[in-house]
Amino acid sequence: MRANLSVLRAMLALMLALLGSFTLTAAWGAVPNGRAEPAYAEEQTMLQIEGDSRAREPGLMSSESGRVHMDRHFLGQYGESEGNVIVQRGGNTWRTLRNGPIASIAGTILIGVPLLIFLFYKAIGPAREEPQSGRKLQRFSRWDRQVHWATAISFILLAITGLIITFGKKILLPWMGHDFFSWVAWISKYVHNFVGPLFILCSIVMFITFLRRNFYNRKDLEWVKQGGGLVSHKHVPAGYFNAGEKSWFWFGVTLLGLVMSITGLVLNFVNFGQTRYVLQVANYLHIIGATFYIAAAMGHIYIGTWGTPGAYEAMRHGTVDENWAKAHHSLWYEDVKAGVPGTPPGPAAGTPPGAPGAPRTPPSPRPGPAH
Repeated sequence: MRANLSVLRAMLALMLALLGSFTLTAAWGAVPNGRAEPAYAEEQTMLQIEGDSRAREPGLMSSESGRVHMDRHFLGQYGESEGNVIVQRGGNTWRTLRNGPIASIAGTILIGVPLLIFLFYKAIGPAREEPQSGRKLQRFSRWDRQVHWATAISFILLAITGLIITFGKKILLPWMGHDFFSWVAWISKYVHNFVGPLFILCSIVMFITFLRRNFYNRKDLEWVKQGGGLVSHKHVPAGYFNAGEKSWFWFGVTLLGLVMSITGLVLNFVNFGQTRYVLQVANYLHIIGATFYIAAAMGHIYIGTWGTPGAYEAMRHGTVDENWAKAHHSLWYEDVKAGVPGTPPGPAAGTPPGAPGAPRTPPSPRPGPAH
């Protein structure tokens, strides 16, 4: 146990070191405000006008902000469109933040998380594998699995194309060359834009499908206290979903899904009156939300595959071995065994009579007295 704690301390120190390195890379990636150079000659002229002016520029919420063609960060519209905005000075700020500290944070997290997962796997190892009993329980229905995989595949497509859009110019362009990378970027852009609405639809259907099974209860508190047995490899009693899976549902699928869906729609459909500033803020939130969503998904994928032997079978084929269910979701197993009404999927097709969860056959009526 002490060895495990030492490993966890080392992993925490590594994460702090990665975050520390970010502060340096962020400062290198972005242009410090004190030395920032205007992006265009027109902006230099605007800055000179502002510097010579006795009246300061109106603030963020002022309808007078920017004098129409010198928009800085005004949230409203200038008429029906921004077609008469010649230079939006906030664009240079957006580019500096997006390509500087925000990209640096995202890159650090997306490199650091899989590294930590690998170290955890090597130091702590996966959950204990249970011997096979040969008796199967139905865990997920065909509909459950179709919804899950439709959402997962669309998520992976969005993650890959989003990473290409965000980092491709720095990572892929140098060795692909301009011609080939232009096609990769073009395809990624359109795949991202068209798959996005499909992912939103899949996320809504997934939320409705799995909502009833993801409400927290008091028994989840004990699972949290014991850290799900991830380090001790102890099987903590859990219902159909444990507290970790429920947290993924609420904070990942639901909360981050909302952030990604709303900001994605704002960015994807730009003909509903959004100003440039609104689009820039949406882009900030979209990149930040995607970073945490992808990082959390890495943990979800690890736990559902190498981290928990037998878990992938449940979502791949819909069934789990009886011993697996008894070890990892003992409270659900007991409900299935007892035939508690409303318990999600029970015995798999072909389960012999008398096995846990098999439909109970009512006793034959005893013959009564002849009349």
